Formats: sequence, structure tokens, C-alpha cells
Amino acid sequence: MTVLQLKDVEKTFGSGRKKVEALKKTNFSAERGEFTAIIGPSGSGKSTLLTIIGGLLTPSDGSVNVNGENVTNLKEKERSHIRLREIGFILQASNLVPFLTVADQLRLLDKVKKGNMNKEQLEELYNDLGIADLREKHPSDLSGGERQRVAIAKALYSNPSIILADEPTASLDSDRAYEVMELLKNETKNKQTTTIIVTHDVRLVGYCDKVYRMVDGVLTEEKREINN
Repeated sequence: MTVLQLKDVEKTFGSGRKKVEALKKTNFSAERGEFTAIIGPSGSGKSTLLTIIGGLLTPSDGSVNVNGENVTNLKEKERSHIRLREIGFILQASNLVPFLTVADQLRLLDKVKKGNMNKEQLEELYNDLGIADLREKHPSDLSGGERQRVAIAKALYSNPSIILADEPTASLDSDRAYEVMELLKNETKNKQTTTIIVTHDVRLVGYCDKVYRMVDGVLTEEKREINN
């Protein structure tokens, strides 16, 4: 089932001599349970693409469909509702609230959205991510890898259709980076979520079903065998 589809999407900043084509005509789709990586150097357009997919930025041209709904021209309030309902974000910095415990980070989401995981599902998520014994700790008490696990839990807790991860392993050493990628892959398959990760680290693409490369705003699929 196709969860996400971009058709002829472009993004231009500025005009005239200052015009910058951050994203050239792009077609892209992702299926349920699919783990996709977008690789490329800094400034290539990866984050612009991810921001458009996440509804935080509108394309200059083209259309974005999430679960069959064209979200391209929705008003900001409507896009916010789509983000809350359909999309989970994992950032390079774990983006946790410093004065809240791990458990409270997730409880906070219950105040802004209904339909989150029930108690049994949450307990399973804690165990899957290996953070069950961390729930009463604060972010300052956690290692970098543990904070990223909690960030993954926050993203998955709202039962999103799509997980968008922007350089989520950039601040981690190799062992922790591989651990986070393994967790993301497993949760993508177990929860049948669509996960898209943006990274410059080509060592991580072996965990993914598909790999795309972004260069100067042009997205192309890498035609090579990926070991899962």
C-alpha cells in the first residue's frame, strides 16, 4: 500500500539572480512497512525534501499525497493536523523536554492527540526499545543512544503512518548508530510504519529496503543490492 507519493515536486527559494533551486522536479513514493534512506552531501536538498514530506514546508510546484490525501495546498492548521495524526519526527538532537521524565515525555503527547498507544502497546514499545527501566529518568541521566531510543519511542507512540528521521545518528558513535538503525528497521517492520531516514553516512544504508541519492536537488534511486 502506497502511504506517501510526491509527484513533480519542486522547491525554489528567492527569485531573479538570487533564485535557488533547492529541489528540482522530484517523483517519489513509499510503501507501508518500507524503510528508505536518502543520502547525499550537506546542502544537496535532503532536508528540504524531508521538510516538504513532513508538511513543514510547501513545494513551489507539484503535489504531496499522504494516505491518498493531497496535502499540498492545505492551510497551516490543516497541515498541522495531518502532521499530528500521520507523521512522527526523529531529529539529530533527540529533542526531549529536559525537565520531564521518559514516561512524562510520552504522557505529554496524550494532551495534544487522541488515539495513541494503549498501556499494553506502550509496555511492548518500552521493551522493544530497551527503555523500560529508564521511564522515571530525565534526559540528563541518559546516554546519547538512550536519548535516541526515547526519541524513537515518542515518534512511534502516536501510531503514525510515516516516520521521518533527519540525521538521527549523527551525534552517536558507530556502535550506537548501528543500534539505532537496527531498532528503526525492526519497528518499521513490526509496526508496518513507513520510515524515511536522511543521512550522509553511507555505512547505514544496509539496513534499508531502498536507497536514494540526492545531489544538487536531484533525487535518484540507487540501483544496488541492499542487505537487510
